[in-house]
Amino acid sequence: MNSMKFYQKIEIIKKEKPDISYIDAVVYYCGENDIEIETVGKFISKTLKEKIECEARDLNYLPKVGKLPI
Repeated sequence: MNSMKFYQKIEIIKKEKPDISYIDAVVYYCGENDIEIETVGKFISKTLKEKIECEARDLNYLPKVGKLPI
């Protein structure tokens, strides 16, 4: 398993279940494959990390960051 394969598996879960977040997709994948959540940190790619971070900000888990108007 590498970070690209892990990212692809999470994207597949997101396509099958569009109503769940990336955070939930990672938790779901770990539950289905009997993987400890603490061990998947090394498999999270930069792209997946950015998507999870964006969701966390939207859910107010992380502080908001200023955005420039477009």
